[in-house]
Amino acid sequence: MEKRHMESVTEPGSEEMGGIRRATGISSQSFATPLRELRTVIDPEVPEKAIRRKFTAAYKLRILKEADACKESGQCGALLRREGLYSSHLTSWRRQREQGTLEALCPRKRGPKVAPANPLKKRVEALEKETQHLRHQLKQAEIIIEVQKKISEMLHLSPGKNEEEI
Repeated sequence: MEKRHMESVTEPGSEEMGGIRRATGISSQSFATPLRELRTVIDPEVPEKAIRRKFTAAYKLRILKEADACKESGQCGALLRREGLYSSHLTSWRRQREQGTLEALCPRKRGPKVAPANPLKKRVEALEKETQHLRHQLKQAEIIIEVQKKISEMLHLSPGKNEEEI
């Protein structure tokens, strides 16, 4: 028996297709462009921490003025899309504008508030340190007195008698 090896017939441009079969009547060049687009990989990494957007008071006032000038339907939506804003931004900024002046429109610092420095804090810390030192000295004195009592009991000395009386 004679073994026959069949040669695979490849069409020009089929090596670019990467195993994708094409429909009859469609040239292989039409597949080449989408495959190149598929090969471009978007970076899947997510940034470690999202950056919060901060808007200045002047920017807020400018956007509010533009939004108030929008008369036709769709103009306000186009403004929001162009600036990358939400309608809730306009709502809160209008409320801030009604409540007060430009200071109300300035972004506030988020997070826990820093407590004002207490002028007596240093004095309290010094007194606590001194109290701790005095307690330590008192404990040492009590230990010494305890030892003296035990020694006098061992020597059968009464605390009120002198050695001459024995």
